[in-house]
Amino acid sequence: MSRLIYGFHAVTARIRQNAKSVEEIYLDGARQDPRMKALIALAEDRGVRVIMLDHARLDGMTGHARHQGVVAKTSAEPQRVDLDEVLDSLSEPALLLVLDGIQDPHNLGACLRVADACGVHAVIAPKDRAVGITPTVSKVACGAAETVSYIAVTNLARTLRELKERNIWVIGTDSKAEQDLFSAKLNGPIAWVLGAEEEGLRRLTKETCDELVRIPMAGSVESLNVSVASGICLFETRRQRATQN
Repeated sequence: MSRLIYGFHAVTARIRQNAKSVEEIYLDGARQDPRMKALIALAEDRGVRVIMLDHARLDGMTGHARHQGVVAKTSAEPQRVDLDEVLDSLSEPALLLVLDGIQDPHNLGACLRVADACGVHAVIAPKDRAVGITPTVSKVACGAAETVSYIAVTNLARTLRELKERNIWVIGTDSKAEQDLFSAKLNGPIAWVLGAEEEGLRRLTKETCDELVRIPMAGSVESLNVSVASGICLFETRRQRATQN
C-alpha cells in the first residue's frame, strides 16, 4: 500500500532521507528549470524511477493541491520511532514538543518545521484527535516531516507521566497561567506541551504538567497560532541554554 507526497521540499527530503521508501516520482514534463533538473539528477543518483506527466494528471492525482509539479509515490508504512530509543540516544538535555489535539494539517506541518529549526528531538502527539502525517502536512513541513521524529501515542497523559519519571520537566502553555515564559527557568530536559489555538490543553493534559506558563502578549490579540507559540517557547529554551554554556 502506498501514499502520495508532493512539493519540492517534501519529495526532495524523502529521497535524501530514505530513497528506498520512494517507489517513483511524477514530474511536470513542461518544467525544465534548474530546480526540476536538480531533482531529476538526485532521483537518478538514488535509483528512484522518474515519470513525466502533464500538469492536469498531477492535479488529478493530488486533488488539485499545490504540488509544484512534483509528486512522489511512497511506502505507506510510517517510520516507527520508539520514544525510549530517542531519549536513550541523546547526548544533551532532551527538548521535546508535545501537541495536544492539533487537527489542522497546516498547523502540524508548521510545527514540524519549527521543531526542525529548533533542534527538537521528537514531536509527540496522541493517535486520536490529531491529524497525523498526511501529504498536506509533509508539504507544509518543507521536509521537516522527514527529519523530525514524530511519535503518536495511545495515552498522552500516561506518556507525560513517563517523561516526568525520566526527570524531564513538562511545561504546558496556558494564557491564564501566573508565570510568564521569560521568568521560567528552562535549563534542563524539557517537554513543551501546547494545545490547539482555540481549545488549548485538555484538562487532564493540563493537570499532568509540572508547570504552566503564559506567553506575554503586548497587543490586542489574545492568542497565537500553535506553530508560532511553539517557536517562541522552543527558541527561548535554546536561548537560555546558550547563555549558560
